[in-house]
Formats: sequence, structure tokens, C-alpha cells
Amino acid sequence: MENFIEILKKVFLFDENAPLIFTRFYFWAFFTVVLAIYIAIYKKKAIRNIFLFAASLFFYYKTSGFYFVLLIFSTIVDYYIGKFIFSSDNKSKRKLLLALSVTINLLVLGYFKYSYLFVDTINFIFNSDVEVLNVFAKWSNSFSGTHFDIDKIILPVGISFFTFQTISYSVDIYRGHVTPVKNILDFGFYVSFFPQLVAGPIVRASEFVPQLYEDFKLTKQEFGMALFMIINGLLKKMWVSDYIAVNFIDRVFSNPQLYGGVENLLALYGYSIQVYLDFSGYTDIAIGIALLLGFRLPQNFNSPYKATSTGEFWKRWHMSLSSWLRDYLYIPLGGSRKGKFRTNLNLMITMLLGGLWHGASWKFVIWGGLNGVGLVVYKFWRKISPFKDGDNRWWVRFYAIFLTFNFITFTRIWFRADSTEKANALMYQIVHAFDISKFFEIIAGYWHVLALMVFAYIVHWLPTKTKGWYKNTFINSPIWVKAIAVIVVVFIIYQTRTAEMQPFIYFQF
Repeated sequence: MENFIEILKKVFLFDENAPLIFTRFYFWAFFTVVLAIYIAIYKKKAIRNIFLFAASLFFYYKTSGFYFVLLIFSTIVDYYIGKFIFSSDNKSKRKLLLALSVTINLLVLGYFKYSYLFVDTINFIFNSDVEVLNVFAKWSNSFSGTHFDIDKIILPVGISFFTFQTISYSVDIYRGHVTPVKNILDFGFYVSFFPQLVAGPIVRASEFVPQLYEDFKLTKQEFGMALFMIINGLLKKMWVSDYIAVNFIDRVFSNPQLYGGVENLLALYGYSIQVYLDFSGYTDIAIGIALLLGFRLPQNFNSPYKATSTGEFWKRWHMSLSSWLRDYLYIPLGGSRKGKFRTNLNLMITMLLGGLWHGASWKFVIWGGLNGVGLVVYKFWRKISPFKDGDNRWWVRFYAIFLTFNFITFTRIWFRADSTEKANALMYQIVHAFDISKFFEIIAGYWHVLALMVFAYIVHWLPTKTKGWYKNTFINSPIWVKAIAVIVVVFIIYQTRTAEMQPFIYFQF
């Protein structure tokens, strides 16, 4: 009996050492149960939506524990504010309600994500000794008898993603792009839909809410696409990304001063492909799972390292965030409508805040600022460049892709480094300790990791037609071929999986 109770605890209670994520067997057991129940109820839209809302809340609880109450809080606040915005004919009142929604969401996000940055900055400027206090933990301890650490604020998984979604709901209602959902349970489903809840893609209300009231539809080709996306994402994350991270990249970035310039440079290029595979792998899986349930999520990546400019890169990388920042920040700031200086200033503000969105650290601000400078410089360069946009001569494209890729990789130093000190150490080693004579020795020592990195880059840079061919071949293959492919992928992942769970990189954001 005691063993049975322990099993139930493991299944239903939150364990911070075993969160419910795509790379765990437990998730796929959870999804199998969800899918089995879903098959029995999917024709009844109201029951379907309520069930998926409940399943999503359970998923978030198993991922983040007590912090699932924040998800419920955001759901309640923005549902009613959105309802009041839609029903009001008073323009000033509508603006006030919209401002209230944005303020509440950003205050909650700011408290959990930026308290340490704010307090550290205040202490640095005023030479004070202010300490962070977790007021939510204190309240919980007082009223519920819990024992949370009140001196430490833990960032809830995915808070940046669902906060941006709830903000987009209020803004889209204000702009007339979407009408309110029929009830709060439907809105809760939109906010918490578990495939994309903790790491995107960021789904706008105008894209997703209409799907709540559509009949289930999944064609044979879409089923094949969903399966392809899932196994493709798992291979990206667990076969390549985790392996090269654990066996090389993480070691170098942890102590860059212990490695020579060659290793540091290879680790930097390795991280560029790792972070792409990790993040795009997650969104591939999310898109595939959602499609199996009959919901279409937006594309989030489009071979970003094929970009010929920084501007094009941000149209290909984390596309849901890039378009969100464009439509809800850059354009409201004035976009490109108020002259060259304001355009460049708006770009810089957008990228600096985009950098800060990724993390409460000045190194992320530096990373965002560098990308902003890259966009501004590109706008200037395109006016004087002898090469025009759309020039498809191979050597022109090679030059543009080479330059863009290396600039983006350079900015990743501040994105990946644990601190600005380690970022400086990595650059110092590359510049001052670059011993090319050890190149082949290093290649021999890490050949298995480097070979996998090269393979990943080759696949990434394959022509779109080639990628489309093998994807469509899988989609149109008989079911028994798909089954064999799944078995092979599971075997590969099982044989190459890392000893410890590697969380998705964007969980921290």
C-alpha cells in the first residue's frame, strides 16, 4: 500500500527534480493518456476545451509547482479586462483598461524576472545593501503553513511566454482584431495550452482563439507532418544539441580560461547550432503535438542561418517573438514613420528590451544592443552597398550569409556566457591564446562532437527543396514506414541520451 501511495505521489505531485517536459518518458505517458481521452470527446468542442484546459493546468503544475496559481491569476485578470474593453464604448475607458492589463502583466513579470537586477543596480548605484524578499512565499508560509524560502525568488517556467500571450489578447481586443472568448474556461485553454506553454511559440489571440470553436480536423498529410515534426524535434534536441553541449560546449563556457583560443572559438560556433537545435527542437515538438490535437501553431524558425542580413535573420529566428515585438512595441513606438533618427532609436529600444526579455542581466542587454546596432548598420549599409537585396549570385549570397552568421555568432558570447567576466575571458582566449598548431590535436580529441556539429550545419544549410523532399517523402509514406522511423529514432535517442536531463535552454526565459 505504501508503495502504491508513493507511485501516486510521483505521478500527481510536483517534483522539482523531475519536471514534466518533452524529453522525459513520463511526458509521453501523460500525452498518451490525454490523447486517449481526447479521442473519446474531441467532437464536443466545449468538453474538449475544458479537458485540455485541465490537462494544461496539470502539465504546468508538474512543470512549475505552486507557481501554476500565477497562470490562473493571469487568466482571471485578462479575461475580465478583455471582456470590459470589448463591451465599453468609451475610448478613454478602453485605453485605461488596456493600460491596466499591460501594467498588471508587466508588474508580475518584472517582479519575478527582474527583482534581482533592479536590487543589484540600486545597491551598486547607492552603495546600499537592499535584499530581495519573496512576498509570495511569505504569504504562502503565513496562510498555508508552507516552508518556502522567502529570501529567494524563483522564476516560474514560461512566464515570459504566457504573459506576452495575455497582453496580446487585451491589445487585439482593443484594436478590434479579435472578439472575446465565450467563457473563462476557453480563455484559460488559450493561455495555458500545454504544447507551447513553457517555451513558445508565442501564440496571438487572433491566431488561436478562432480555432477554439472549429471542428476537429486532421488530414492524413497533417498526421504525417505532426509525426515528422515531433521526431525531428526530438532528434534536434536529444541526439545533437544535448550531446554536443554536455561533451564540449558547456565545459568550455564554464571555464573558458582553461581552454585555448581554438577550443573557445569552436565552442562558440558549436553554441550557435546548439541553441538553434534546442529551441527549434522544442517548437517542432510543440507544433507536432498541437497538430495531433487539431490545433495549428505558427512557424517559429525558418533556417535562420541562411539569412543574408541581420534584418532577415530576425524574420527567420524566433519568429513569433520577433513579430510580437514588431507589432506590439516597435510599431507603437512609431516604427519607421517618424524619420531616420526615430526609426533607428525605435529599433535600438526594441532590441534592448528584447534582450532584457531574455534575461535579467546586463549581458542580455549587451546582446540585445549589439543586435540593435547590427540592424541599424545594415539599414545604412544597404543604401551604399554595391550589392542589392535579392542579388542571387552565389558568391554574393555566400558573402552575405557568411557575414551575417559570424556577426550573430559573435553576439552569442554574451547570450551564453554565465557572466560578463566569462564573456571577456572567452574573447581574451580567442584573441591571445589562439594556437593553430594544436588544431588537428583538438580535432582528434573531439572528433565525434565536431563531426556532429558539422553534420548539423550541413543539414541546416541544405537547399529548401532537399528538405522539402525528405519531409514530404516521410509524410506520404505508408504507416508501417512511419512506425519503423519512430522506432529507429527512439533507439538512436536511447543510445545517445545524456546521463542527466538537459532542460530546454529557453525554459530560463
